[in-house]
This record gives sequence, C-alpha cells and structure tokens, in this order.
Amino acid sequence: MALKEIRKAAVLGAGVMGATIAAHLANVGIPSYLLDIVPRELTPDEEKKGLTLESPEVRNRLSNSGKQELLKNKQKPLYRDSNIDLITPGNFEDDMDKLKEVDWIIEVIVENMDIKKKVFKQVEENWTKGAIVSSNTSGLSINEMVTENSPEFRKHFLGTHFFNPPRWMKLLEIIPCDDTSEEVLDYMHRFCEKTLGKGVVFAKDTPNFIANRIGTYAMVYTIKLMLQEKLSIEEVDTITGPPMGHPKSASFRTLDMVGLDTFSHVARTVYDKTDDPEEKEVFDLPELLDKMVENKMLGDKTKQGFYKKVKGEDGSQIYTLDYEKMEYRPQEKKRFDILGKTKQEALTDGYKMLVESDDTAGKFAWNVTKKTLLYSAKRIPEIADDVINVDRAMRWGFNWKLGPFETWDAIGVKESVERMKSEGETIPANVEEMLSKGFETFYKEDEKGALSYYDFDSKSYKPVPISPEIISLPALKKQNKLVKGNDDGSLIDMGDGVLCLEQHSPQQALSNDFMELIFEAVEEVEKNYVGLLIGNQERYFCVGANVVLMLMAAQSGEWDQINSMAKRYQDSLMNMKYANFPVVAAPFQMTLGGGMEVAAHCDRIHAAADTFMGQVEIGMGLIPGAGGNKELLIRMTEGLREDTKVDRLPYVQKAFEAIAMGTTSSSARHAQELGFMRPTDKVTINQDYLLHDAKNTVLAMALEGYEPPKKKPIKVLGEYGVATFKVGVQNMLWGGYITEYEQKIANKIAFVLCGGNIKPDSLVSEQYLLDIEREAFLELLGEEKTQERINHFLTKGKPLRN
Repeated sequence: MALKEIRKAAVLGAGVMGATIAAHLANVGIPSYLLDIVPRELTPDEEKKGLTLESPEVRNRLSNSGKQELLKNKQKPLYRDSNIDLITPGNFEDDMDKLKEVDWIIEVIVENMDIKKKVFKQVEENWTKGAIVSSNTSGLSINEMVTENSPEFRKHFLGTHFFNPPRWMKLLEIIPCDDTSEEVLDYMHRFCEKTLGKGVVFAKDTPNFIANRIGTYAMVYTIKLMLQEKLSIEEVDTITGPPMGHPKSASFRTLDMVGLDTFSHVARTVYDKTDDPEEKEVFDLPELLDKMVENKMLGDKTKQGFYKKVKGEDGSQIYTLDYEKMEYRPQEKKRFDILGKTKQEALTDGYKMLVESDDTAGKFAWNVTKKTLLYSAKRIPEIADDVINVDRAMRWGFNWKLGPFETWDAIGVKESVERMKSEGETIPANVEEMLSKGFETFYKEDEKGALSYYDFDSKSYKPVPISPEIISLPALKKQNKLVKGNDDGSLIDMGDGVLCLEQHSPQQALSNDFMELIFEAVEEVEKNYVGLLIGNQERYFCVGANVVLMLMAAQSGEWDQINSMAKRYQDSLMNMKYANFPVVAAPFQMTLGGGMEVAAHCDRIHAAADTFMGQVEIGMGLIPGAGGNKELLIRMTEGLREDTKVDRLPYVQKAFEAIAMGTTSSSARHAQELGFMRPTDKVTINQDYLLHDAKNTVLAMALEGYEPPKKKPIKVLGEYGVATFKVGVQNMLWGGYITEYEQKIANKIAFVLCGGNIKPDSLVSEQYLLDIEREAFLELLGEEKTQERINHFLTKGKPLRN
C-alpha cells in the first residue's frame, strides 16, 4: 500500500474542536483546509453590507469565524499568531474537490451517525487513494461510520480522538476499524506521537473508547455517592483533587469546564449502547444532572453550573450550588484532618494512607477508588488490550498522576482486593487469576529501571514498550551512569560522550549547590566528554533563583555574602558560556528568571514546544541578576554591525520592554519571535523526546567541529539611552500605567541595558555589564518595597504591585 506522507490536511467541521485541531496542525507546519456547512440565512451585518447567500464571505462564514476565533481564544491554541495563515477556510459545497490535494482528512462534525455516514460518502468521491481519513468522534462507532464506503477506503480509515484543547491535552486515542491496515496504524502512531507531540493509546471500537469510558464512570459514581452520603460539592472537590492524584479542578470544577450537556451526552452514549445491567445502572444519570441541563446550568459556557462567579461590591466571589435547594450560596472551604497528613507524603504513600483512613474523606475516596479500579479491570480486553493503554489514557486524557492500575499498585493490590471481597464486591476474573499465580503488582521495575507490566492475555509480565528515543534520567542513574551530584543536581553520563547536568532542587529553584555543579560539569566535560546538555525531567525546567534564601539573607544584612553569591552565579554561567565544548539547554514548561538566564548562556537552546520563557524578576521587585540583562541585550542587537550608524535604541528597547514588562513566551516558537531564542535554536514537539533530540544537537555541534564563542566588546547607548528611557518611563507613570516603585525598577533596567551614564556608543565588556547589573540587583533587594513584593508572592502566590 502506498501511503501519502502527511504534508497537507483538511479538517471537516470548523467548530471549536475542528478549528483548534487545524491550529495544532498549523503549529507543526502543516497547512489545512478548514471546511464547514454553507449558511442558509444572512446575518443582519451581512444584509447591511449588501451580501447575498452566494457571496463567498457568506458561504465561508462558519469556517472564517472558526479561524478568527483562534486569535481570541484564551487557551492559546496557536504557538504563534502567524501560524493562522496556514489555515484556509472553505465550505462543504464549493471546496470538497480540495480534498484531492490533501494527505489527511479529519472529520470533526456533529456527533450524529447519519450525518457522518453521508459526509464520508462525499469524502470518498473526492478522495485520493493513499490519503488517510479519520474521525474525531468522542464515542460513536468507527466501523458503523464507513459501512457504505469501499473496502479500499476503509483500509485508510480510523478514529483519531483528540482531547480538548488539542494543543494542550496530550492524549490521542487511535481507534482502528475492522479493515484499517497495519501500515496506516503504524504510520499514524508515529506521526501523531512525533509530529503532533501526542501520547497515543490504542482503543477498541466501543462506546466512548478508553478515557471517556472510565472517566465518565468515575464521575457519575462520584456524583451518586455524594448525593447518597449528603456531602457538599466543596467537600467532594476537596477529596477528589490532588489528594487522589487528580487536577485541582477535581470533580465539579472539571464538569463545569467540560459542560454538563456534553458530559450528559457522553454518559448516555454508554447507557444506550451497553448490554451490561450493572453498567447501565451506573450510567443512568441522577435527576440532579437532568435538572441542571434543563435550567441551563451547564457550567462555564452558561456562567453557572456547580459553581458560579458572582460580582459584588468587593469584587467577584465564587458561589457553590446547594443541590438540595437548587440555589447558589457563598463557597465554603472544607478541611479534613487526614488530608493535612497525606499532603506531607509522596502521592503513592498519601493515597494509600487516605483510602485506609476511617474518616469521611477516607471512606469517600476509598469507595470512588474501589469502584473505578474494579470497573477498569472489568473493561479489559473490551475497551483496550492491556493496563498500559488504560493507565496512559487516564494520565494523558484526564491529567491523573496515576492511572487506575498504577493506583491499585500504590494502595496494594492483594490487601485492597481482600478488603473489597469483605465488602461484598465481585473481583474481575483477570485480577483474581493474576493474584492466584502469585503476582501482586500490575507493574514491576528491575534493577536497571526497566518497567514491565502484567499482561492478562499471556498471564505473564512483558516489557513496557518505550521508544529507544525516549531517555529516562532515573533509569540511567539505576544503570550506574551517575558521575557525581548533590542534593540539588546530578551529572549523568548519557552515552556517546554527552554529559547531562540535571537540576532537581526543591521547586526547581536555582541554588548555590546547583551553580557550583555547573563549575564541576565544565571541568568534567573538558576531561572526559564532548559536550554538555542541561535538562531534567521534573515538572519545570527552572523557576528562577531561590528567593526565600535571598530574602532571609537580605533581612539579616548579609550583603557581602549576597554579593559573593550573585557574583558566583554570574561566574558559573560565564565559565559555561566560554567552555571549549558545545553546551545545549533543553528547557520546557516554566523557564523563568534564572532558568532563562541559564538557557541564554548556552550555545544553543533545544526547547520543548510548550516552553514558557521570560525574565519575570520585576514581579519580585528585582531585575535579572545572573547576566539576563546582558544576554537579552546581546540577542536583540547581535545582528547589528558595530561600524554602522544604525540607531540601536529600538533594538535595546525590545530588551527593555521584555524585562520591564516581565514578558513570558506562550511557546518556544513564540520565544523565537520575541528574540529570547535564536532562529538557529531547535524545538521538539513531544517533550518525551526532548532529551534525546537535545543530545543529538550536542553531538551534531561537536561533529561539525565546535569552536567556542570569542569574547568581544558590546556597544551601548550610554547616557543618551538612559535619559531617553527615563522620559518614556516618566510618561508611563503620569499615564497611570505603572507605580512609582515600578518606575524606579524600570530605570535600573534601563541603566544596565544602556551601560550606565557613560558616553554614547561606548564599547564595554560583558564583565562590566555584569558588575553594574549585580550592583543594581543588590540595591533593589535591599529596598523595603522589593521585600514586600517577595513576601507577598511567597504567602499569596501572586505578584504585588506596590
């Protein structure tokens, strides 16, 4: 079979889901047609313009609207706004012949089987053999959709269920139909994983597939148990969020975001399709949900659901639904003693402690967990072949930190099964058989960090399939690849002559120990390796310096120590910048303040697509103190020749605005647009592959014959620039845009970026800029208002503007 490489796509359906799928295709450079139905009536605006139903603007109204809404979408579906140009709107009547040009056709229309069948017949009439066709249905039968299509078409057809929003949600469920070829499945698995950055699971063609099947079951049971036990909505959300490894949105905030009408539809799909009486009983929705849907209490989309934001004289306040009275009341904070204890433990230990507790929270958590685990086990092999696909689906699709079978391992399979039996539960035969063979965990890890899972089909353990392109730092440590380390960082031999500098300090904040490890890393690589990679597999790359320690030292008056520490931070990064080997940073997620400074001093950045980078120190009343001003100045002006008379002010202004406004990129591509990353820097879409790809970047630079950068003087604006920025900052103050203290900070930033009050166009060294940066940083740290900002952030979790 000759498959077409996916270079162009068509998305059928320009609603929120269809448009955001087209946006994510644009994110990875794939142009698409975005098609929808032709409107049958003119809007008042169209009538005023004198348009008719035949006008292209009218005929493409829905797809044009879907495209334009992407720029207004607060969830930022585009890596950068310019990607929208890769989306071409059209309609189902005029543009179906465009399908002949594309390599992938994705259907994202209304969840109605008859309409889908009709559309797929039209698609085949305009289909080029070899192109892949898929449906984004969230739960309808993949096989039934194409019963009227040819066998050849069905070989190229499958379900590709994106989770919403497509850019941010990792899960993509692939659902083959009976005729889907293995070649198509293999290609789409690789394409969706590598190119689109998704976590792929394989689901069976059953109602709601994997994640929605189990997630909806758990949610419906939670609602019914709440009503039975007469707990409040806040009480349940306090229990079913982070204490159970679930997102902070827990149960009911999540439902409000999803929409109760959508949730009810998904649940009824299972109710209508299942033949299992026990399952039918669970998916028979409680009257409460029917009432809420009837009263348009659908959640965020109608601005009221289980929660409601009410505006008052003192600002907005969150109200909660009293479901017995069907009235809203002020939200109440709920506390359970056991949750205070579990919070101090690792998730697996805390979860076990919670479900073994005899208080209200423990009993509720146990019952929800018990039913979810039993249901999940009973659904194998109906909805998926193994525990891996189920666990991954729930982690990637519902943001659970532990999938059902990982949870079962955490609380103890054998002990929990005995408890379930004592409570009259029927244990699925596959779990009973596993235990009877003496196997008491669904997963096990060997001494080298390799993970295996229990396979119900072969009744034995099998290796968890992991791509060789996915590097695990914990596994490397178990393989004795740890070179040296301390509490806040490690040096790990990645093989092929590459050393990894891993940060693992509390909250991923920079510390003295980690900065000292940078010196040691340089020394180690110079002796035994060809290059250095700075990366980790924690929650964030780096959130900046440890402001708690800085604040304590400042309040103790230990200024010599602070100055020495700041100088050491600067020296460590400069030592790394001018080392005789390539250094690559592999940032991801939050890369803020000192984290950006570390990355900026590397030869190259190879970032994950979702990297949020910025010098945000102004929120703490500070400026960058480890070379961040200098490096951003270099990045913004490095294309300018020093022997030309080009006005440098606009270029320096870009650096000034980025630091003074605390600008943060919304993606790695956006960071390139902002100038935080260079055009030569690299981006990996799937973060799982980041260390592998960044390692290859190190090796490629070494292979090309690496030469370290040469130190050269930097031309600065001097007193002319300082004066110019001061005028602009004063105008910002007069306009009410900034506070007097922010004026002071902004003037410090301008002073450093311009090289101080020296002659315009002077040439200064990097060390000179570092010295005046450090001096300004220390001055601000000693200010009462800066210390107020730091204290406020540490206690409230948000910045103070004083």
